[in-house]
Amino acid sequence: MEWSLFTLLVLALTSPSSALLRFQCSQLVVQRLDPLVNPGQVPSTHVHQIVGGNSFNATMDPKKDMPGESTCTTCSFSEDFSNYWTAVLYFRARNGTYKRVPQISQISGATAGITVYYMSDALYDTAQKSKVTAFKPGFRMFVGDVTARTKEENTRFRQLTYTCMKDSGTRAPETLEFPKGPCAYGMMINQRFPTCWDGVNLDSPDHMSHMSYPESGTFESQGPCPATHPVRMPQVLFEVVWDTKAFNNKADWPADGSQPFVWSFGDATGYANHADYVFGWKGDALQKLMDTPCVVNCGGKTQNTAAMNKCSQKAVVTEPIDGWLKALPGGFQAQYS
Repeated sequence: MEWSLFTLLVLALTSPSSALLRFQCSQLVVQRLDPLVNPGQVPSTHVHQIVGGNSFNATMDPKKDMPGESTCTTCSFSEDFSNYWTAVLYFRARNGTYKRVPQISQISGATAGITVYYMSDALYDTAQKSKVTAFKPGFRMFVGDVTARTKEENTRFRQLTYTCMKDSGTRAPETLEFPKGPCAYGMMINQRFPTCWDGVNLDSPDHMSHMSYPESGTFESQGPCPATHPVRMPQVLFEVVWDTKAFNNKADWPADGSQPFVWSFGDATGYANHADYVFGWKGDALQKLMDTPCVVNCGGKTQNTAAMNKCSQKAVVTEPIDGWLKALPGGFQAQYS
């Protein structure tokens, strides 16, 4: 599916009974911190790009008052002090050195970052009729497997995908592995989180077990949640566009013809695609929005891109992450299996 300006206008003029939120969060900081997988560890194992509230830190205690401790957010919804983060993409040149791939914001004027969706129903469903329960303070989750290097290991997660973009509107086809050839516009990464909550636990030891996929069918087909995880939550989707255009010359790619992109923890297959989410909306702002009949243009308190971009955080881990590197930060090398 390709989203054009016309498509967004059509969506905005529909009359749904629940919400589909789509908004941009500019980049807060890029560094080796991961308070979910490596809480309190400075530095964490690999580099992440983080967006959202500026109270982000190495521990993110579940009792943390994120709206109260944050003084700003990089997201366009000014009451969203959540943190959203992903690994960082690098290019591996023929000589074995690495360079960080820049990002493209999908919202004009914003600085890199992530486009975030909260959905009541499938992305393509303009009705958005289903009711969902918003996340609670202290809630966090993770999706993906950083050790996955095969399709079989990846497919237990649904819809962690890549799109080789020919232009800014390209949304198909989606693959589970890195694209094999150059992408004219860039590479989009999609990360969709599970949508069924156990109704009790705000987290779990693996940051995944308190959430589940539908018992049968899919979120898109409105499949029922299992009895163990009966509460239907919004589907959270990240879209990240990596500006790979500068690396499209195949003469710079590995001599054996293998694709040259690698995650910041060494995965060169793409199967270890993953993402992290820590809820931090103010009060009941998210629930009110999800209960509002709207698609994309959903009201709520917002801020302009200048305010989004102004919100930033100084990295506490100081190390080279840009320029041409002999190894990825943390000492990783590309792994193709």
